[in-house]
Amino acid sequence: MSAGSPLVTDLVRQEIAASARLLVVKVGTRVLTADDGRLDHQQVARIAEQLCALRSQGRQVVLVSSGAVGAGVGQLGLARRPTDLAHLQAVAAVGQARLIEAYDRVLSRFGIVSAQVLLTADDLDHRTRYLNVRNTLRCLLEYGALPIVNENDTVAVDELMLTFGDNDALAARVTNLLCAPLLVILSDVAGLYDGDPKNPNARLVDVVWKIDRKVEQWVSDGRSQWTRGGMASKLRAAKAVTAAGENVIIAGGRQPDVLVRIMRGEPVGTLFVAQGKSVDPRRRWIGFSARPRGTIVADAGACRALVHQGRSLLPIGVVSVQGQFRKGDVVSVCDPSGKEIARGLTNYGSDEVERIRGLHSHQIAERLGHRPYEELIHRDNLLVWAADEADELGA
Repeated sequence: MSAGSPLVTDLVRQEIAASARLLVVKVGTRVLTADDGRLDHQQVARIAEQLCALRSQGRQVVLVSSGAVGAGVGQLGLARRPTDLAHLQAVAAVGQARLIEAYDRVLSRFGIVSAQVLLTADDLDHRTRYLNVRNTLRCLLEYGALPIVNENDTVAVDELMLTFGDNDALAARVTNLLCAPLLVILSDVAGLYDGDPKNPNARLVDVVWKIDRKVEQWVSDGRSQWTRGGMASKLRAAKAVTAAGENVIIAGGRQPDVLVRIMRGEPVGTLFVAQGKSVDPRRRWIGFSARPRGTIVADAGACRALVHQGRSLLPIGVVSVQGQFRKGDVVSVCDPSGKEIARGLTNYGSDEVERIRGLHSHQIAERLGHRPYEELIHRDNLLVWAADEADELGA
């Protein structure tokens, strides 16, 4: 029986659904709004009722919800979503209150307390703030509350202007922060297609065992005037979560009882299967939450040592340094072609790395006048991508 057979896929879905006592649900703007961009209160109620149904099964749920700008557009009677930052922030400020109110109205009928959690990218970049967010979310779940997470659009510039800040990325980070075994992304499309969903010959993909170049080529990143992101954004989120050892399902958010059906193990949407064992929480922060502050390019020998032998990164293996960073920052480690193979906490700032690159460790003190560390990045502070993702380096 092959790994891709329908029977195996069904069993995998059922196992994931049965074991996911904690899950993160991300709901996109187009799932919650009408064609004119205004918040669809009936649809919000349907999503909230499904969340209550999952809670009644004894599951813990964290909701990452878009829709604040859409709610603000409707509340203010605007004809279209603004494009400049100041107006976007103002509309988001109006809409966020309306969005939470719409969820809370339904959740309270089922005796569930909602909790608004607004985050910026900086909250997950810095280790202490990251841990504070994790502890807060865990405490809310212990209290039986349902956290509703969104970007703090009223103060976060990058989140509104760049795709880095879309809620797919936020949902992936929250999933990895909590080590949740399942992320469900509800979209306006039924899942991942092997072509343009508008093409009648395109087929819905039932399961993705590995996100490779072929899968990435299927994605077309269409956008509308109401939203940021797209399927490419969702694929990046799925890659970040599955690389950490968890599972992702992308499904159509307007399908009847879609969340309930997913958690029954039904073949809904596209399942992205976890890659390997679950990554420990500290390495998750290094690899999937903190944004790299710079790049260290390593030679082929050093890359082989990192990927295939589990070694630390030493100065002698460094070819070049890009960007400005300080000791303790997260940096990307790339091979000579520019492909990222790892992320880690650097023991030296960028100026020092530039001075000692290419040297043996015993030469560090001669160049810098001191040698606090032999390694640029110790293997305990590295998250290395899977060896089969760097097969061009050789075994």
